[in-house]
Amino acid sequence: MDIAALLTSAGINIALCVLLFTLYSVLRKQPSNRIVYFGRRLASVQLRSNDPFSLERFVPSTSWLIKAWETTEDEILTVGGLDAVVFQRILIFSIRIFSIAAVICMFLVLPVNYYGKEMAHKRLGAESLDVFTIGNVQEGSVWLWAHCLALYTISCTTCALLYFEYKSITKMRLTHLRGSPTNSSHFTVLVRSIPFVPGESYSHTLKKFFTTYYPSNYLAHQMVHHSGVVQKLMDEAEKMCKMLSAVSSDGRSLKPFCFCTSSTLSFHILSDQPESVDESIRYSDFEIAPPDNECPVAFVFFKTRFAAVVATQMLQTTNPMLWVTEQAPEPHDVLWSSLSIPYKQLWLRKIATLLAAIVFMFLFLVPVTFVQGLTQLDKLSKTFPFLRGLLKKDYINHVVTGYLPSVILTLFLYTVPPTMMLFSAIEAPISRSGRKKSACLKILYFTILNVFFVNVLSGSVISQLSVFSSVRDIPLELAKAIPTQASFFMTYVFTSGWTGLACELMQLFSFICNLVKKFILRNYEDAHDWLMAFPYHTEVPRVLLFVLIGFSCSIMAPLILPFLLFYFFMAYLIYKNQILNVYLKKYDSGGLFWPIVHNTTVFSLVLTQIIALGVFGIKDSPVASGFTIPLIVCTLLFSEYCRQRFQPVFKKAAAQVLIDMDREDENGDRFEDIYNRLRTAYCQIQLTSHELRPGLAVTRVNDVAETIPGSGGPKPVKTSSGVSKAWAVCNFEDN
Repeated sequence: MDIAALLTSAGINIALCVLLFTLYSVLRKQPSNRIVYFGRRLASVQLRSNDPFSLERFVPSTSWLIKAWETTEDEILTVGGLDAVVFQRILIFSIRIFSIAAVICMFLVLPVNYYGKEMAHKRLGAESLDVFTIGNVQEGSVWLWAHCLALYTISCTTCALLYFEYKSITKMRLTHLRGSPTNSSHFTVLVRSIPFVPGESYSHTLKKFFTTYYPSNYLAHQMVHHSGVVQKLMDEAEKMCKMLSAVSSDGRSLKPFCFCTSSTLSFHILSDQPESVDESIRYSDFEIAPPDNECPVAFVFFKTRFAAVVATQMLQTTNPMLWVTEQAPEPHDVLWSSLSIPYKQLWLRKIATLLAAIVFMFLFLVPVTFVQGLTQLDKLSKTFPFLRGLLKKDYINHVVTGYLPSVILTLFLYTVPPTMMLFSAIEAPISRSGRKKSACLKILYFTILNVFFVNVLSGSVISQLSVFSSVRDIPLELAKAIPTQASFFMTYVFTSGWTGLACELMQLFSFICNLVKKFILRNYEDAHDWLMAFPYHTEVPRVLLFVLIGFSCSIMAPLILPFLLFYFFMAYLIYKNQILNVYLKKYDSGGLFWPIVHNTTVFSLVLTQIIALGVFGIKDSPVASGFTIPLIVCTLLFSEYCRQRFQPVFKKAAAQVLIDMDREDENGDRFEDIYNRLRTAYCQIQLTSHELRPGLAVTRVNDVAETIPGSGGPKPVKTSSGVSKAWAVCNFEDN
């Protein structure tokens, strides 16, 4: 690929980005699109638009960029939780390290690459991109010391930044654990594989076991029921509530409740005041299903956090397949459909999904090798002779080699996240965050193998398999291939990076669905049910893939670094805007995916060093190769130190922290209130008043005023039932 083809790809993607940014700045001001571009802010309040027609609504603006830039980390923590802050830290780390790498490599390595051989250079537009890579350096050249020095600088800087980030995020996680409101999951243990005892229900068996072995710490428990029975009861209750919703007596009306457990299925007549609903709901008032429909799974509540953690760290019996305990997820994070799956099936499901993921990876080799065929015009002309005349045209040549391959690969990659999410769901994780973490790992491994390794080791499927069959030859093959494939990765940064960010900002899928709903189906209500949480399982692997590409190409083909740095700058602003306005925080894992980021970054760094070692060997520079070996060893030792020093905090809770928190609650007489909240925390089916009786939902005025910037203030509105309902008037011209 030459410079002209690269500029063609860059020009097309820049034009698409400018177009999408302009459309976004206009469409976000339209009241009909507020649910698409302000979903998080509007999720807790209904708005009445106070936007008279104005031409300013159709004028593009950059106010959203300024707002995103001015937003502080504390505001991100309040809005998106610690997970959002950690994700932003990934982007900040990437900006820092690649800023340093760009300065060093562009001013030191790039000139060495360009003048590495004595040759007559062409005009810049017709110059091949290979002359900007390390492949253009003469064998045995003393200037390879520049590459070795750049590699040392990048490696040492990366390790230092990683250490300080890991240390900072670990402190933030501990602060988050201490300072967050009381979390019901800290007192709760999920117990699976409860043994069946003839003549006894699972509930009775569990209660007898824990009152026997944990008599001073056991508080209560809640059984999990088969989802089919629960859904049937929910549907019947919903129908009954709708039938009786019009019934009132002395200012009182029927209210639906949270179905939990116990002894009666009767309805209660309550007043319209929300306080009366909260005071009248009791944990012992409802039963979700008879004992025959219980699953061998339960949530067990303990009196202290420390007792709950101790129960999760120990084997309960001599048979490790019975009475399996683990820390319960947050109530809103529980994946109820997975709890009814027998525990003994889980390992079979994991093996099946692993095999399915491997098969899917090999099937994906077909589009990847096809994409690589497009970058090699000589082979393409031989395979398809009828295209020779068309490919001789310069513009078609530049589009086919510079733009089309990355577009095709990006389109195929859109099938990967839903497929991996399906595989993760089949594994039956107990929480939504666990499912996303599993999908994140699968997507990460998949993209690294297919987008990076398979593209680098390009050729036919058979030749790729032959390369992987000899593991010892992989470093040498990578050293030969990466300088020649750097041009493809540049175009991939343009297409998947720049244009992908513009599509993320536009929310194309949500925008089209909203357009069809409001202008074709004529449904003008803004439903909040389909609002999503931030897709960490797709965006974290995407960012880490670009980190891998940046490291591996830094000294091999440094021309990619300015384009990659621009991607990270835009990602920092765009993702911050999306966290502030679009995505809901449904749960917070406390930054649990940072160890994945750290390990992947270290892997990328070590892989870069191994590739450099192979390149120095090919270029007959034994001294540079000798200096690279201790760098690899030191990086691995650094990784092991971080694993021993910081990673346990992300896997286990510290007894010191938990005991201190328990003592603070005991001294503050807060345990009674905590126990009362535990009783209704884990409800298998939640039927709240705003789901069945929208007119009875009340939003606090203070929350509304803080949620909608530039609003005209909250406007209480009387509903037909006489309950004040919070409204806010939003001025979209100021957003």
